[in-house]
Amino acid sequence: MGTINRRATDLRFNGTILNGRVDVFQTIVAALVKNKNLQLVLSVGDQVDPKRIGPVPSNAIVVKRAPQLELLKQASVCITHAGLNTVLESLVQGVPQVAIPITYDQPGVAARIAHKKTGVVTSLDKLTTHRFAFLINEVLTNPTYRENARRLQKAITEANGLSVAADVIEESLGARKGNDRSGLGPEGEGSTNSIPF
Repeated sequence: MGTINRRATDLRFNGTILNGRVDVFQTIVAALVKNKNLQLVLSVGDQVDPKRIGPVPSNAIVVKRAPQLELLKQASVCITHAGLNTVLESLVQGVPQVAIPITYDQPGVAARIAHKKTGVVTSLDKLTTHRFAFLINEVLTNPTYRENARRLQKAITEANGLSVAADVIEESLGARKGNDRSGLGPEGEGSTNSIPF
C-alpha cells in the first residue's frame, strides 16, 4: 500500500487489494499534505490509473507498482491493508505499520498488529484525512511501535524460518535423510525459537 519516510521517509502503501478504491488513496494523499517533512510512495495496483488520485503534493509519488522490499528498507512507516506478507516483510525490516484491514485474514492480522503494538489500526468506515494524519503521527512519534517492530524483527531473524522450512520440504521429498535440520530439536520437532506474532 504505502510507506512513509521522514524526508527519505517512505510511506509505503500497496493498494492491490484496494484496487478501485480511489477514495482511500485520495484520503492517504490528502493526509500527507499536512506533513511536508514526509515522503509518500503510494502503489495503487493495476486497476487504477495513478492520475485518478488527482493532484498530489510534491512529497508524494503515486505509481501502479513499486519495489516494496527495497522501499521497506528505507521506510519509517508501512501503510498496509494488513495482508500477512506485507506485515511480515515490514517486521523483517523493523518497520511499524498503519493498518487498514479490508477482508480475508486481514482483520486478524491487524488485531495482532494492535495487540503486539507494532503499529495502529483503523477501519475503512473510520478512515478520514484527519484520523489518518493522526495515526501516522502517532506511529512516527511514539517509539513503542518501532521498538516492538524491531523486537519482532529480531525474533524473526533468530527463528531462521526460511531455512527451517526449506529443510522440512527437502526432508519430506526425500532429498535429505534423518534429522539433519538445523534449528530444530533432536526429534525434528519445532525450534524453541518461535515467532511471537
